[in-house]
Amino acid sequence: MKILKPLFAIIITLMWMSPLYAEKNSVVIGMQLEPPNLDPTGGAAAAIDEVVYSNVYEGLTRFRADGSVTPGLAKSWTISDDGLVYIFQLQENVKFHNGSDFDASDVKFSIDRARDENSTNAQKGLFKGISSVDVVNSSVIKITLSNPNGGFIRNLAWGDAIILDPDTANSAASEPNGTGPFKFSKWVKGDRVELVKNNDYWGEAISLEKASFKFISDPTAAFAALMAGDVDAFPVYPALKLWHNLKQILILMLLLVLQREKQFSQQIINQKSLKT
Repeated sequence: MKILKPLFAIIITLMWMSPLYAEKNSVVIGMQLEPPNLDPTGGAAAAIDEVVYSNVYEGLTRFRADGSVTPGLAKSWTISDDGLVYIFQLQENVKFHNGSDFDASDVKFSIDRARDENSTNAQKGLFKGISSVDVVNSSVIKITLSNPNGGFIRNLAWGDAIILDPDTANSAASEPNGTGPFKFSKWVKGDRVELVKNNDYWGEAISLEKASFKFISDPTAAFAALMAGDVDAFPVYPALKLWHNLKQILILMLLLVLQREKQFSQQIINQKSLKT
């Protein structure tokens, strides 16, 4: 195991140092399961968040890769001494993908919608302790709790707490309209969801122009797609349980890297041949 860990790191490094990866401005992510819809507030399936969380939709706060929480659509906040009142200062110059301006009224709508007794939100418990949501002005929202909750900021980072545009909330399941760095482009049922770069994103610009999420549940087909370069990564590989040990996984990953390098080298040779 001590040998396999550094080997794994070396293979990952080789993959992303490869010129073939460096020149790409798009990515195809393999997924085992297709989401039932694209509204994180209207379903419990993890596949929904895998596609749209922090890509299309954003909340007041967000999770980092290490599980910590960082500001999202709220750039800062203060908490009263008794732990009941949260004042959020919102990011400025934020627009939804349809061009609508984002402001505090959207936050109030989204949170009140999520905690409503008729809400279909799978994680209504996240909002159970909220007493009221009040708009102070267009860029400030006040949330009052009935009891102190040390995990409240973390609760707001869940995909179930993303902020919706009131005018398009009813169509979020099939035509998501968020504030994130990617915009929804197309959903080919049974095959893939395509996202494109949001050139008007309020935050740090992303380098990718396009991201596709391709649904492949069959282990053999998933591996074939990786080897052929049709899929760039498969975070939750469907065949993992079928493989006997990590050594086999690493060998297959190394073969993938070598195959990609061979394809790239052949492209260079073909280009030079055309020039001469």
